[in-house]
Amino acid sequence: MCADTPEYKDTLNLPQTDFPMRAGLPNREPGWLDRWEKIGIYDRLRDKATASPRPAFTLHDGPPYANGHLHIGHALNKILKDMVVRSQQMMGHDARYIPGWDCHGLPIEWKIEEQYRAKGQNKDEVDVVDFRQECRKFAEGWIDVQREEFKRLGITGTWDKPYLTMDFRAERIIAEEFQKFLMTGVLYQGSKPVMWSPVEKTALAEAEIEYHDHKSHTIWVPFSVVEIKLPDRFADVPGYDPGEMAYERAIQMQHSDQVRAKDLEGCKVVIWTTTPWTIPSNKAVAYNPEISYGLYEVTGRPEECWARIGDRYVLADKLAGDVLSKARLEDGMYRRLRDVSAEELGTLTLAHPFRGLDGADGFWDYDVPMIDGDHVTDDAGTGFVHTAPSHGQEDYDAFVKRGWMDRMTHNVGEESEFLPHVPFFAGLKVLDHKGKEGKANTAVIDKLVEVGGLLARGRMTHSYPHSWRSKAPVIYRNTPQWFAAIDRAVGDGQDTYGQTIRSRALTSIDQLVKWTPQTGRNRLYSMIEARPDWVLSRQRAWGVPLTCFTKKGALPTDPDFLLRDPKVNERINAAFEAEGADAWYKPGAKERFLGNDYDPAEWDQVFDILDVWFDSGSTHAFVLRDREDGSADGIADLYLEGTDQHRGWFHSSMLQACGTIGRAPYRGVLTHGFTLDEKGNKMSKSLGNTVAPEEVVKQYGADILRLWVAQSDYTADLRIGPEILKGVADSYRRLRNTMRYMLGALAPYSDAERVEPADMPELERWVLHRLAELDTVVRKGYAEYNFQGVFQQLFNFCTVDLSAFYFDIRKDALYCDGDTLRRRSARTVLDILFHRLTTWLAPILVFTMEEVWLERFPGDDSSVHLVDIPETPKDWLDEPLAAKWAMVRRARRVVTAALEVQRVDKVIGASLEAAPVVYIEDKALFEALRSHDFSLQSDVDFADICITSDLTVTNKPMPNEAFRLPEVEGVGVVFEKAEGEKCQRCWKILPDVGTHAHPGTCKRCDSALS
Repeated sequence: MCADTPEYKDTLNLPQTDFPMRAGLPNREPGWLDRWEKIGIYDRLRDKATASPRPAFTLHDGPPYANGHLHIGHALNKILKDMVVRSQQMMGHDARYIPGWDCHGLPIEWKIEEQYRAKGQNKDEVDVVDFRQECRKFAEGWIDVQREEFKRLGITGTWDKPYLTMDFRAERIIAEEFQKFLMTGVLYQGSKPVMWSPVEKTALAEAEIEYHDHKSHTIWVPFSVVEIKLPDRFADVPGYDPGEMAYERAIQMQHSDQVRAKDLEGCKVVIWTTTPWTIPSNKAVAYNPEISYGLYEVTGRPEECWARIGDRYVLADKLAGDVLSKARLEDGMYRRLRDVSAEELGTLTLAHPFRGLDGADGFWDYDVPMIDGDHVTDDAGTGFVHTAPSHGQEDYDAFVKRGWMDRMTHNVGEESEFLPHVPFFAGLKVLDHKGKEGKANTAVIDKLVEVGGLLARGRMTHSYPHSWRSKAPVIYRNTPQWFAAIDRAVGDGQDTYGQTIRSRALTSIDQLVKWTPQTGRNRLYSMIEARPDWVLSRQRAWGVPLTCFTKKGALPTDPDFLLRDPKVNERINAAFEAEGADAWYKPGAKERFLGNDYDPAEWDQVFDILDVWFDSGSTHAFVLRDREDGSADGIADLYLEGTDQHRGWFHSSMLQACGTIGRAPYRGVLTHGFTLDEKGNKMSKSLGNTVAPEEVVKQYGADILRLWVAQSDYTADLRIGPEILKGVADSYRRLRNTMRYMLGALAPYSDAERVEPADMPELERWVLHRLAELDTVVRKGYAEYNFQGVFQQLFNFCTVDLSAFYFDIRKDALYCDGDTLRRRSARTVLDILFHRLTTWLAPILVFTMEEVWLERFPGDDSSVHLVDIPETPKDWLDEPLAAKWAMVRRARRVVTAALEVQRVDKVIGASLEAAPVVYIEDKALFEALRSHDFSLQSDVDFADICITSDLTVTNKPMPNEAFRLPEVEGVGVVFEKAEGEKCQRCWKILPDVGTHAHPGTCKRCDSALS
């Protein structure tokens, strides 16, 4: 637009800035990190809040595990947290962020065991305190690594004073929190099936489980009917009077029962299972009264078949054909005899398939009852469920419901081996020490074949629980564990939200917590509503022990089984504060903690460690409540993690807090999805589709990674890969160019140029209107953690409203005007834009906005992150003006499109060569474009808006040859070339060029030069 003519070039107000087009983020970002650390940004913000009190906002960091380099999911999580903290801070809060780490637990212990195994050492032969010290050192090393990796992403927080679950103070408070469960009666020792890892030799929580395809044996096992207990039809008949109708009816029913029972004598109820190893522990067979069952008889058979002609099987009708085909019985080889009612099924007593075997010493010579259960379906299997209460949650629940706890079995040990008392199978393992299949399944199947106890067998691949650490399959195994009873009244008097952990949690979910997105509420509610008691114990070494004692010889149900003494607890806690949880394992610990009040010979010390989810679930106590920079009321404003934490940290924190403070430890919960590759596939090292944060930062810089987070819908799964990152980088470049233009156009700028909004031209007042609109959008978006919405609005504003419209129009005035109101107004608006865009974008592009800020405001103490988002006056809003300019912009689109046609056809080279005639049918638009007050003091006209040298607006009838856009009705353009000479300073073609004092200039440029 501006000339290269030597005598006039230096008279132009061209942009001046050293802000580079190329960001060079990978090399320059570390310098800003060093600068922030040097000037103490985080501490200065806290001082600012002390000097001028601000409402606190606390995002409580869910602790990552101190084990390994960061993956892209870590980056996503921490960047989201940082954007929350920074945006809340810049909107007027004292936004605190204390990063933390989860340090105890099996993954670290597993790594240390591997080191011992590599040296040929046995972990069990190492002193437990020495072993724990090795675990501590391992965690410390990874904390240092991860801290630097997180800081490199631009994350702000108390990096010099994070929280660690293995700090002595933290271990003390975790023990105290456990002792609250002990003292309020929530803790109990029970025996029930838990998910058990034979590889890791410990119980696992649901949050430690992931599901993978697993190939299992499948068997169809017939259980023979050995007794039919007919109902007493006379129970409700008064007097047993043979003449009474009720008596006669009872006689008829009894006879019918006897007749029908004949059909069932000697028949077999068929079960199906994918865990043959649980058959030796069978104690019942379950059916569902809502399912239709039938009695089926074998009438023919092929040679290779375990069924015999005359065998009768009870099966669900929906599944009978499939089951019998698995037994190699084709159509015509069996027939359905009759229905079998649920009432009849309840009268049957079955025999275990191994009943009466020689060499079993009567081990399985017990009755197997038929029980009803809603968990039985006819979707697969036989319509009957083999029930081993020691190896399944639903099986266990069915026995608890009936008070049959004395029928539990203890047949499988910690290495998944059959214990010595189990005939035929003693010592055989379900899984070996690497998680591979042992010999137990095939041995049980072979025995069933041997005794004629199998109808069919097969293999199937299905989803099966695995430990997320060892990646090995797990089993359900009955073992003594410590539990928190979630339906037992908590004896702490904090009953505002309920008396039990479950009721408090469900009330908190509905009444106290805001969920982002709202679906998170439903997920956690349904999980807690249906969950069993919390298994607190693990049979490992690296963690906080269950600091309690049990009385020798007492039963878990005895009132004095657990020692509940505040003085003992305090001695334990004081030792933990000074020495850490290692104090529990040192020689003489029992005597030390029991003191002179109890005889150590009468008490056993518990050496199980707490579930690490109890550790992390307790962080609210030693971070939010215990630290000066925590939360005043001990409650976090926000917990923010991935969706998997509904069963993890959100869940355990809720249960733990409801057991100790009577409510949820958070007021808000935000969840994000998982990271996938560009094709939507799960990332896997074996597939080579992982994206490491370190590599992205090396290639593009951390701000590009942060921008990827801001541009993504984090409520769903997020895709990332090379092509996606290229697109993000392109968006960044366009935004950077907008900031660079502003910096150049503002240099130099002083408040002496400032123009009050009321004195500005309409175009500038329209920009102020847009800023007032955006201020509401940005603040609302940040308050709702809608970073994608905030960035999209700001990016569109910068690229469409500013770069493609406002800047395009005002370049002429900024470069070529003298000291005019129009130029001073534009520069005032640019200054206003600068302060808002830099602060609005600072929570997202932390490095780039700091660079932009320091370009204008250099100084040792200067930082965009030390300022708040400026307040934007509401009276800048002007809806009538906005409506008017919306019409103007629609008309402009038609003009620029018409000129583009001429440019493509090489009729013109630049739009300033044109002087189009614009035909307007709409009266309101015509008046807007023709009105004398279209812009204050005629500081802009439609030619300026369309960047033409001249332009005529008319409401005459539109000629047929006029250019139109289908989407903009009533506007047509007829191209005309501009008349006159080209101004050698501003390049406009005008009739008056050459008639002024300065040769080759137009009136405006001549005035500027004068």
